[in-house]
Amino acid sequence: MNKLIVKEKLEHFFKEDLGELDITTASSIMGNASGKAFLKAKEDGVMAGAELLSIGYQIINPSIRVHVLIKDGVAFNKGDIIARFEGNIQDLLAGERVLLNLLQRMSGVATMTQKAIKQLDDSSIRICDTRKTTPGLRIFEKYAVRCGGGFNHRRSLSDAVLLKENHLLACGGIQKAVRTVRNEVGHMVKIEVETTNEQEVLEAVNANVDVIMFDNATPQEIKHYVNLVPKTIVTEASGGINLESLPSFKDCGVHYISLGCLTHSVKSTDISFLLEEEM
Repeated sequence: MNKLIVKEKLEHFFKEDLGELDITTASSIMGNASGKAFLKAKEDGVMAGAELLSIGYQIINPSIRVHVLIKDGVAFNKGDIIARFEGNIQDLLAGERVLLNLLQRMSGVATMTQKAIKQLDDSSIRICDTRKTTPGLRIFEKYAVRCGGGFNHRRSLSDAVLLKENHLLACGGIQKAVRTVRNEVGHMVKIEVETTNEQEVLEAVNANVDVIMFDNATPQEIKHYVNLVPKTIVTEASGGINLESLPSFKDCGVHYISLGCLTHSVKSTDISFLLEEEM
């Protein structure tokens, strides 16, 4: 992740959460009180977002010491201590909720991504995400997909051309759409076309696109479509695929399977932030 962008977003999130003053903490805890805290996993998962802890507390109070015990991309078990902190208690609590929310969300995405990879059980096919991310959190959620062993599709609309149903309808078909795009974009921009039947697959092949997406196709249909596509063109399956149906796509022959559920249907991992009791 770009640390400058991450820092900017965290600053915005902290301002949103803290408002003018954390009334509870300011009125109940002395300003000079110091202590220790830790993060504890309440269920199994895959870590994503651990590096945010140091960046976040650097913003709140650079003197807070952060010791990460479980790195991003590493699996953890229920009861594991993920990180430890030491410093001003008011400042520890000021950053707690924002950082914990992000860590739980990102770890949930990473955990689901790893589960999807295991469900598919096909190392020849890469699992990737979509643009169905939470507004404002895309940089975090797509990073989390990578922590879980997956790959990113487009990070934004400016990454590549993806001609979908509405584009093709507005342009008058695949051939016209691809021809129009090639007259507008540079040679570094890849072109992907969404297809829904054999005729569209053949049109995309004839247009010599870079990537062909088989949208809402069954595993049997995909196996047939793949045989129509030269090896120089990357293939992708998408639409209507979830963790339950994923195993049926094993050995279907595509290069990528993109899953919106990795980010739009994920359950945050349960992690607690706790102050240590004084001995």
